[in-house]
Amino acid sequence: MENLIGSDDDNAEYEGDGESEEGNQEYEEDDESQESDPNFEEYDESENSDPEYEEDERQIEDEDHMDDIMDVDNNIQDVDVDMGDFTLNVESDVEGSCINVVHGHEPEDMEVINNEEFESLDEGSDQDRERRALIKNLRKEKRCSLGVVHKQSFSVGDKFNSKKELKEAIDLHALESRRNLFFKKNDNVRLRAQCRGVVPVTNKGQVGSQATTSKRKGKELKTQKVTCGWYIHASRSNPESDWFIRTLNQTHTCLQTRKLRACTASLISKKIFDQVEANPDIPLRAIQDHFQKTYQVGVSMDKVFRAKDKARKHVTGDYTKQYELLRDYVLELQATNPDTTVKIDVCSEPNPDSPTRQFRRIYVCLGPLKKGFKACLRDLLGFDGAFMKGPFPGQVLSAVGLDSNNGIYPLAYGIVESENTESWKWFLDNLGDDLDLGRNSNFTFISDRQKGLHTAVEQIFPNAEHRYCIRHIHDNMRKRWRQTEYRDHLWRCASATTIPEFEHLMKEFSQYDKEACEWLKQIPPKHWARSHFSGRAVSDVLISNMCEVFNGKIEKGRDKPVIGCLEFIREYLMKRICNVMKEMKKAKGPLTPTATDILAARKTVASQYIARWNGGDKYQVTGALQDQHVVDVRNKTCTCRKWELIGIPCRHAIATLNEMSKDPEAELDIYKWVHKVYFLETWKKAYSFKVEPIKGRSMWPKSECPTKLIPPPHRTQVGRPKKKRRQSEGERLSKKQKASQGDGVNAAQEGGSQKPTNDGVQKLSRKHISVTCSKCKNKGHNSRTCKGQGGNQSKK
Repeated sequence: MENLIGSDDDNAEYEGDGESEEGNQEYEEDDESQESDPNFEEYDESENSDPEYEEDERQIEDEDHMDDIMDVDNNIQDVDVDMGDFTLNVESDVEGSCINVVHGHEPEDMEVINNEEFESLDEGSDQDRERRALIKNLRKEKRCSLGVVHKQSFSVGDKFNSKKELKEAIDLHALESRRNLFFKKNDNVRLRAQCRGVVPVTNKGQVGSQATTSKRKGKELKTQKVTCGWYIHASRSNPESDWFIRTLNQTHTCLQTRKLRACTASLISKKIFDQVEANPDIPLRAIQDHFQKTYQVGVSMDKVFRAKDKARKHVTGDYTKQYELLRDYVLELQATNPDTTVKIDVCSEPNPDSPTRQFRRIYVCLGPLKKGFKACLRDLLGFDGAFMKGPFPGQVLSAVGLDSNNGIYPLAYGIVESENTESWKWFLDNLGDDLDLGRNSNFTFISDRQKGLHTAVEQIFPNAEHRYCIRHIHDNMRKRWRQTEYRDHLWRCASATTIPEFEHLMKEFSQYDKEACEWLKQIPPKHWARSHFSGRAVSDVLISNMCEVFNGKIEKGRDKPVIGCLEFIREYLMKRICNVMKEMKKAKGPLTPTATDILAARKTVASQYIARWNGGDKYQVTGALQDQHVVDVRNKTCTCRKWELIGIPCRHAIATLNEMSKDPEAELDIYKWVHKVYFLETWKKAYSFKVEPIKGRSMWPKSECPTKLIPPPHRTQVGRPKKKRRQSEGERLSKKQKASQGDGVNAAQEGGSQKPTNDGVQKLSRKHISVTCSKCKNKGHNSRTCKGQGGNQSKK
């Protein structure tokens, strides 16, 4: 295991045409073959055309996650952090182009220049300045007879550093002029490009025509074929010198076309790079429409897909190359954010002299978040995992706490190979070292009932309080008992704050369905019932919603490469702190907004209670319906245990404080009886530690580790890759309940949902509602499908 190092480079260069010495320009073949064109001719033997490798991409948007059970008393409040705040500026003006056709005119004299003299010129000499001034004058924009401004693409004497640069300029000219160009000569020292456009023939013997011989029915026929006069010739004196344009004829006599061989996916990707960088989720149809309107050329959707994939890889970086620079990224992260812990674990290598190490896991705990979490004064953390969506499958593990305003406070995150006992033990070991937690720590954790996580917590922190999420318990219960009444019984039993009340509600559940109650008793109540919770965490939360909220925020980063994913999470955490600070400026009063609302609601109900003093530190508080409890003001406890669990005075404690305030010698401040975790100063202190930004990849420090990281093994999944998380039936029903209005809430309680009709009238759906037969009085079928079943059916 490597204990610090890591980072990887996103700057993947475009895969352009290499500087082949004897090869020709490689184009991507268009989807629609041009051989059907009567004017299409075969390339010379020196030309090559390699089809580009096509990759499939499935873009499926994840649906938002909704819980079936809502913990009203512990609603997780979080600020909005818009990670997709990008806009695409598409220019509506499309430049026109003129079709310059020459009929019956002699071609203009071509400019020919001896560039060997220019190669020997000293830079800064008078002749060199004259040469640059001449080229600048030739490149000035000129207005044609139709009034359209044109810019000179090439001029005699232009200098290019490589053949690749020259070819890219010719391809760009082919795109802008909408002409098909091909390379007649292409070797180490020469490059000659000609236009292969269609020239309209009006008179025989037209300028630019040449006699050709063709065979038809065994006879040779001489025909007159007209060719376009545009061509360009460049060369260099030796393999080490630069390329110069020596001969040039820029007059096109052919017609423009919308089918261009030079319009490849590589060329398109360079043109749409800014759009993809600004909006990585831009639709393919928008790219296609914008490109076709801008250049008046036709491109297929498949070619646009390949071009976007190339641009996206250049923006986000290659999935494989980023592992090589992962150590550099870690060094930069630790340099800019002091006290940051980053650990990289690699697979065991049988050969210790091997120059490579295979990546396995990474753990990140930023120093500012570590200090801020300790300032929150809340010993509560939620654990959860979310799958990666790239070519290298894995899991993003996260540890998320709660701040003073009941908002999420992410502490640590990591990427592991899978969510199992070994990976969770490694993650918890690192987290325990950062928080100074020993084996005897009484910290509080909450998670789902994942077997690997449950075993890891028991082994690493045997004395910790481990809570189970009620929603996941209900999902397991729904496999056998689907009615809404089971959910209500489960929630009432979990919400009870005292043991006598819990036992009474469990007895009612047993009377309703003894088998379901016995199934629930198999889970120790210390993991899911408030009556068995301790007050160490200053929270009675029953649902691990803080982890679900965090996973929803980083969803768009989980399909990026390893460094892109880690950077997406870090940037989200940095932006979230800024947004929380804006909310702090709006807060008024000594308590946070959430604590103020809870206290105000309890003050309203406390007026209905009567408190009686016993002459010491205890009060007897009596309310309606035999609601009577004892409040100990010295120990700040109440027999209802709500004050003890969350740290905010309950209705009985507030009634006691109201009685104590009648004493003229007593000066009471109700805010002094609230736990300091809910104070505004505590909230501000937790967010006073800022996540620092980092520099660009070119300025990252270089790791001195002798080995190179390589990506984990690629495991091809069976079937079509899935990007959606599999939702339980309870979650799907809760979405329908949220969408329904009016009587839809009542319909959801009966197991159905409302569907609005075209005329605005809402109709109750009969889905998940048992049907009773009018003939045999049995459930599960109607009278039309009844086959004479008799007797009573057992309750399902």
